[in-house]
Amino acid sequence: MATTKPYSDEPRATYSNDNRIHPATNANMTSNQATKISINNDSNQSDESDYDLCGWILIVVSYILIGITAPFTICLCIKVVQEYERAVIFRLGRILRGGAKGPGLFFILPCVDTIYKVDLRTTTFNVPPQEVLTRDSVTVAVDAVVYSRIVDPVASVTRVSNVLPATQLLAQTTLRNMIGTKTLQEVLSDREAIANLMEAQLDEGTEPWGIKVERVEITDVRLPQSMQRSMAAEAEASREARAKVIAAEGEQKASRQLKEAADVIASSPIALQLRYLQTLTQISAEKNSTIIFPIPIELMNLVRQPSAPSGRSNNRLSDVLN
Repeated sequence: MATTKPYSDEPRATYSNDNRIHPATNANMTSNQATKISINNDSNQSDESDYDLCGWILIVVSYILIGITAPFTICLCIKVVQEYERAVIFRLGRILRGGAKGPGLFFILPCVDTIYKVDLRTTTFNVPPQEVLTRDSVTVAVDAVVYSRIVDPVASVTRVSNVLPATQLLAQTTLRNMIGTKTLQEVLSDREAIANLMEAQLDEGTEPWGIKVERVEITDVRLPQSMQRSMAAEAEASREARAKVIAAEGEQKASRQLKEAADVIASSPIALQLRYLQTLTQISAEKNSTIIFPIPIELMNLVRQPSAPSGRSNNRLSDVLN
């Protein structure tokens, strides 16, 4: 039979013959490590304590039966634990010394030993959508995904009846409590912060069960239909307001440019005549039946003065034409 070391993610303390931790080792431990070691120490003391008469009789009878029926009971006595598993073995209701065992082959007594295999791989589960009332009185439906794994097989077997459902229920309660303290804007914009805070609270709550919460992700936030329509109308109004502001700014810039162009044309009368000719060219290119000839404003002023002498009018007209 292969011998294996008990599974543990943390450094183990040195034990003396009286099952006490040496002071030098205890000085370098955290409170959580000391608590776990004291729990293991209590289980070892229970294992090393003497069984009652009935227990010893059952153990001796089991060994005798295995010796008699050795070729046939080998499949019942040998158990295999995979690399990603650990085995928690109870003998007459008490955990065997060393806690969780694995991986490898193990010899058990079929009549008095009970084995529980614990999977140490990371497991994921979805938190169902939780309809929660936010701090600003808006009902939202939020769901999440939780990644967790077992780090203490003994605690996961002895302290909680079913690890996965217990963790799921705790995740649902934690999610509801977290969303209830946030506003709608915080829920929509600070998903990562909410997920990190939820992960810390879940990890603290599942630590006595031997579970490590590795990651929490907020997958979706659903709003009521009325709230979605209100937010869509608000967003549309905001976009229209920004469009009007942009259009007004464009008109203002265009007006400034036109004013500068008018100042340039006013400073040179020839430029105005060239602008007239350019406009006439553009109009004639569009195949219109009507052609507009620009007439200088000075000529119109001469026509509107009937009281002026004919000679002076002819002279002014000839001057303008020239």
